[in-house]
Amino acid sequence: MRLSASLAGLLLSGALYAAPAPVELQLLAEHPVEGLDGSNLSGLARCGDEWLAVSDRADDRLYRLQARVDSWQAVAERFSAPAAPASGLPWGLRMRGWVINQLRGGSLDFEGIGCDGAGNRYLLSETQAAVLQLGPSGNADWLKLPAGLVRQARASGMLLGFNALLEGIAIDAKGERLWLAAERERRGLLVLHKHNGGWHCTGGCVLLSEGGLQASLAQPDSDKQVPLDFADLHYFNDRLFSLERAGHRICRRNPSSGASEKCWSFAAAALSEPRRYASPYGVAEALWLDQDGAWIGLDNGGKARADGESRPLLWHFKAPAEGWNAP
Repeated sequence: MRLSASLAGLLLSGALYAAPAPVELQLLAEHPVEGLDGSNLSGLARCGDEWLAVSDRADDRLYRLQARVDSWQAVAERFSAPAAPASGLPWGLRMRGWVINQLRGGSLDFEGIGCDGAGNRYLLSETQAAVLQLGPSGNADWLKLPAGLVRQARASGMLLGFNALLEGIAIDAKGERLWLAAERERRGLLVLHKHNGGWHCTGGCVLLSEGGLQASLAQPDSDKQVPLDFADLHYFNDRLFSLERAGHRICRRNPSSGASEKCWSFAAAALSEPRRYASPYGVAEALWLDQDGAWIGLDNGGKARADGESRPLLWHFKAPAEGWNAP
């Protein structure tokens, strides 16, 4: 039977193709984290031998996470960030963020952290659509991002709504490629390249922009529809990995196109009865991968889950048997 051109196009685009359900990751351990301001764990990175985290309620510190028997302890490393550069976000969007942050704290709203092989740390500010670089000696400077970055993102339908701006960051070990994730409505991926000491959009900043809704996995008995989203990014083994909060999954993506290649689910563990939160979106906010497993940080905002636990948590999942780069 011959397919019509339109039907063939739908099949190729995936509109009529039901992808196989992603393999469930095995939860190895969960670790409560003490000492984070406001109970918010919004970004996670392992830099050298140290676990680092950021909170979206703290503008002047990141945290070193120290493993203990019963929990992990967050120890603050303070810094002083200079005034953020102009981002290109419209005045109304910036003012709404400023007003809300006066009430809840955290005017820079750090939502992600990454590090390169030279020991530089990169903190992503959602409200400023900017990246703060902390050098090994602790000096803090904002990256000079391309003037067209926000303009291109908004022209592709991203960064249009309050609290739906930049949410994830990843950088390669050489510190030469930087990826940013737009959270939702529309979600997307942006890429920057470093040339001659400056950051540029080589061939355009936007890799991916997509909209859409999905049924809420966290509330399967309701008719609740939630936006497709990105909560964090990580670059590992020459591939980009996305944390997708509402979908309760990790997806491997082509770093040059943003196309999804394979996904793994953590829904079985996250949505087991004791670990359920009231949120229809999920609370997974931070991602880090290594050869042996995946680490996911939960930003629960101090709200308790079904078993009464209200501290932020780190979940440690076993890597898939075939590895993260398997077809």
